[in-house]
Amino acid sequence: MNKRFLKEYGIITVGTAIIAAAVYFFMMPSHVTVGSASALAMVIANFINLPVSAITLALNVFLLIIGFVLIGREFGAKTVYASILMPLIMRVFEIAFPDFSSITNEPILDVLCYILVVGSGLALLFSVNASSGGLDIVAKLMNKYLHIELGRAMSLSGMLVALSSALCFDKATVVLSVIGTFFGGMIVDHFIFGLNLKRRVCIVSDKHEEIISYILHEIHSGATLYESIGAYTGEKRMEIIAIVDKQEYRMLMEFMHKTDPKAFMTVYSVNDIRYQPKKH
Repeated sequence: MNKRFLKEYGIITVGTAIIAAAVYFFMMPSHVTVGSASALAMVIANFINLPVSAITLALNVFLLIIGFVLIGREFGAKTVYASILMPLIMRVFEIAFPDFSSITNEPILDVLCYILVVGSGLALLFSVNASSGGLDIVAKLMNKYLHIELGRAMSLSGMLVALSSALCFDKATVVLSVIGTFFGGMIVDHFIFGLNLKRRVCIVSDKHEEIISYILHEIHSGATLYESIGAYTGEKRMEIIAIVDKQEYRMLMEFMHKTDPKAFMTVYSVNDIRYQPKKH
């Protein structure tokens, strides 16, 4: 086993443990079913005399099998590992903390805590290209066979699970489950994309040499140059394009304010950057 393998599976283990803790210590005591396989297991547990961890394990294994049969082997060992590990960790919590009650004694606060904690766990899994399985597989099935966009399929499957709480819980819990699922998706997006958010800055300035030097040597980032032509004047000028993080963006804006406050600039948010290294 190499160091990268151990590091990635260590991150998956920690991320999965965080998600399992969020489910057991915040979602289960409040009975709020924020869209996930574990939430569906909570509903089913009201009709079958089995622990939520056992039902979650059965659901995850069933969905993995369905996924492999109908979609193919695109889930990978990481998703299989996380899908099996999570209910096992939940079982440890069930044994170590039987009949656990709410920490906050307030369902709304439990849901907020769950959303924040589970978001951090999912972000760890996403950082090593892993998934917790469960409803991710349902969404991929809906995407393939019903041609529903993947993000929308995730939201729809989560909402259906949240609405299933009406089978065994009161109206207030159902409403809170739906609201929690909606805002949970937003928070997860923030954890997954927001923490790595970068900005694509396009600059047109007569002082492009000074700006490029600053980008390369002061904030130690890269830049690309394009020759642009003004449609009205026909004048040729250099356009600088740089991808920077939040700190680098702040430094660049301070430099631009001092060096060329009249420069023409456009700024875009960048959620993902892919780089294919050259093969030698």
